[in-house]
Amino acid sequence: MDVLDTAERYLQLHGRLIDRLRFEALFRGGPRERVLDVLRSYQNPDGGFGNALEPDLRGAGSQPEPVEVAFWILDELDAFDSPMVPAACDYLAGVSAPDGGVPFVLPSVRDTPHAPWWETPDEPPGSLVPTASIAGLLHKHGITHPWLATATDFCWSRIAAITETTPYEARAVVTFLELVSDRPRAEAEFARLREAILATVSLDPDTSGDAHFPLDFAPEPARLPLFTQDVLDAHLDALLAAQSADGGWNGNWLMWTPLVAHEWGGYVTVLRLQTLRAYGRLPQP
Repeated sequence: MDVLDTAERYLQLHGRLIDRLRFEALFRGGPRERVLDVLRSYQNPDGGFGNALEPDLRGAGSQPEPVEVAFWILDELDAFDSPMVPAACDYLAGVSAPDGGVPFVLPSVRDTPHAPWWETPDEPPGSLVPTASIAGLLHKHGITHPWLATATDFCWSRIAAITETTPYEARAVVTFLELVSDRPRAEAEFARLREAILATVSLDPDTSGDAHFPLDFAPEPARLPLFTQDVLDAHLDALLAAQSADGGWNGNWLMWTPLVAHEWGGYVTVLRLQTLRAYGRLPQP
């Protein structure tokens, strides 16, 4: 079987319904409406998302990061016309810190099962993770909402203060700079931060542990290129080789409870297939 067939088999055996339907919509001509129906079940009455849409946050209640996960799914379906979007923006406006950004995680996480890295002070400040990625996606799709202006100002301010960064923050910054509407400003900040961003990237495809690779920063060809084509080709070769015997891919971070390994596996497998397709590495139908 080819890459898609074996991945489909993996998803049928292990993937969540939403990830099986994402695969069907993106690679088999299935209806996007079925994905949206399932995604709505993760959205709470407050407009936020929870219910383990982000598998490492097991609680039912809303958190900022699952909004980012939801928005990436809406992005891949070109479905930002969904009513889920303004409702989520209303939620973000309600949980933003005084500095204008949404926190990495809210203190309510303490009352629910969660991965050990989801920790926060009592009054968490805004964070570029996930504010920058969420704002970038809203800019990409031309969404207007009062929260976006405030969040964009927050992102520009925080980005301007960066001299050194971390992998997750760097990935959020790259997303924002790639998608934000003010292109001259984005290109100037990208040029200033390029070396600091590259310092967070693992260029050796065989790096173990919670490493961040070029394709994590450039899951599709980018207009703000960080990497040469030979680097991308080496990592695309490694990505194809990393497909497991049962057809899937998974995250390289701690799978802290057995269930999340397959929940992440289904989600990540669909992402990896999209990257391979974006770079022309999937067999043509």
